[in-house]
Amino acid sequence: EKAEMTTDTPRATEPGQDLAVEEKIEQLRKLFADAPEVGRTALENVLSRLASDASRKPPPPVESAGRVGSRLGKVSELTIIVPFAPGGADRLRAFLRLFGGNLAGADDVGTVHDMRFVFLDNDTRMLFATAYDGDWDAYIDDFATKIPDFLDIIDSAWEGWPGIRSPEAKDYLAKHQITAEGWY
Repeated sequence: EKAEMTTDTPRATEPGQDLAVEEKIEQLRKLFADAPEVGRTALENVLSRLASDASRKPPPPVESAGRVGSRLGKVSELTIIVPFAPGGADRLRAFLRLFGGNLAGADDVGTVHDMRFVFLDNDTRMLFATAYDGDWDAYIDDFATKIPDFLDIIDSAWEGWPGIRSPEAKDYLAKHQITAEGWY
């Protein structure tokens, strides 16, 4: 689901809300005082839009996806940065290349929207990011029950991965997950 764009006419504001918006804009100006010129110029160019958007009834807030991660509406995000085990980057890259980088087999997990595997820092760490429907625990359970061996092939490239059938698997994932500051 897409969040509502805030280009419609302004709605009535709560008493005192304008002051809070003005304070937030002043705080932005202070934070951007030493930003590169391109950032300062861009901020000044959009301040009237930001003030108008901020003075309206806010869009639905980003919520917790459960144990870790953010959710907006029914869609949640999961972002993990994890160290590779020795030889893990080579093994995972070879596995991903077998499918031409396209893991359409994840369609077996009906709640998944997308997944990304990004090798970082000269193949010493990996960023895994995904968007899915629902809560964190249910999403992990879907992978554990529907494609556990594929998950273990992929995640065994990670240092210390206990295996999806292990009671420590969810703790491992949560330990390496970073909740998004913003999510759409």
